[in-house]
Amino acid sequence: MIFTIYEDERDILQLIGQTGQELGYPVYAVGGYVRDRLLRRDSKDVDIVCLGNGIRLAEHVAAKLRPIPRVTVYSRFGTAMLKHKDMEIEFVGARKESYRHDSRKPTVEDGTLEDDQNRRDFTINALAVSLNEADFGMIVDPFGGLRHLEEKLLKTPLEPGRTFSDDPLRMMRAIRFATQLGFTIEPETLHAIGHYKSRINIVSKERITIELNKIVAADIPSVGFKLLLNTGLLHLIFPEMAALQGVEVRNGRAHKDNFYHTLQVLDNLCRKTDNLWLRWSAILHDIAKPPTKRFHAEQGWTFHGHEVLGANMVPKIFRRLGLPMDHKMKYVQKLVLLHLRPISLTKENITDSAIRRLLFDAGDDIDDLMLLCEADITSKNAEKVKTYLENYELVRERLRIVEEKDQLRNWQPPVSGEQIMVTFGLQPSREVGIIKNAIRDAILDGDIGNNYEDAYAFMLQKGKELGLLLTGAS
Repeated sequence: MIFTIYEDERDILQLIGQTGQELGYPVYAVGGYVRDRLLRRDSKDVDIVCLGNGIRLAEHVAAKLRPIPRVTVYSRFGTAMLKHKDMEIEFVGARKESYRHDSRKPTVEDGTLEDDQNRRDFTINALAVSLNEADFGMIVDPFGGLRHLEEKLLKTPLEPGRTFSDDPLRMMRAIRFATQLGFTIEPETLHAIGHYKSRINIVSKERITIELNKIVAADIPSVGFKLLLNTGLLHLIFPEMAALQGVEVRNGRAHKDNFYHTLQVLDNLCRKTDNLWLRWSAILHDIAKPPTKRFHAEQGWTFHGHEVLGANMVPKIFRRLGLPMDHKMKYVQKLVLLHLRPISLTKENITDSAIRRLLFDAGDDIDDLMLLCEADITSKNAEKVKTYLENYELVRERLRIVEEKDQLRNWQPPVSGEQIMVTFGLQPSREVGIIKNAIRDAILDGDIGNNYEDAYAFMLQKGKELGLLLTGAS
């Protein structure tokens, strides 16, 4: 079968093939680029395998391009990479690999194209396309990868136990590809993931989390999380999420399965946004339900305080998974903490003060919070869903009106802590905090306007109540 090469890529691939011929290296495009092109998916990362020195090939190709691109060499791995237009091209010599039991770093030696295809993770990634003049564009398919692409099937080229034991990250990649591509994992391959799951412990948390984030970023991430749960991998890499699964019945009363509820919230949210960190807030919004679960004879099952405990759990989970501990973590933590607040605002007689406080606490993230809350509606009762959504529209309208009037999003107090200290001749102290908080609360409660004049007068009044004296600087 002949592989269709896009016109805007043909010149560079032919140049690579010609350069290989000059050096005496047969050259092939392999892996994800071939797979994605056959699936009609966009792909700008091209892996080139040559029967020779990949670094030397990259340097000779670069010398023929104008402008001459920079060649990044990874001598430890025997690879080199260059960028051409919007393509990132990596070069490596064909190799075969052997692994020690306690490491996923292989011992590498030169090999044939067949050796190189043997070491690939799945048959659909073992496809190669010749860039050689004699058979340019011919597909080399020793493992039936073309058939598996048509069948939407993920299968390892070699016996799956060997493939996963050699490099356990391939188990995560199998689940990630199944999620991204909508493929099924072949039964023997899926069984091997469950059997060899403990091998994942030799993989760094950073590499695991890269794959996990790709699952979270997929169109329907629940597919991947169900596979992670059913194979037992989730219990090892993300035990807090695995703990959400299950239903307990007491006195004939059951709570919902919070694992599957979380997945539904996540899928609901993914229909509206590709914001990775908002998706993580969906994953973690109920993460503290297992430790806060209580049964009361009259109330039934409760999870009081799960939003507060959940927010406290976010930094620990992020740190353990190797996720960023910066503003992204703070953003997720904030949304987990606030995710119950908007529902309370759907009740009657909610004051402007409550609306102001939510605007103040959520800041610029208020719209994302509302998206999360709407995704959290997972009832099978269509009338209930309709009512909840209508209520949230009313909340959105109240938020808009109050924000327009009071300008409280990302609010800063009209009178600063420094001005309080200057006015009363204070150093940083408890009194400064009392006055700052009193001004904030007075504005949020609507007792004074959100302006400098009202805040300054209120500051003087509060200082007098605390027995503070004005300085000459005031």
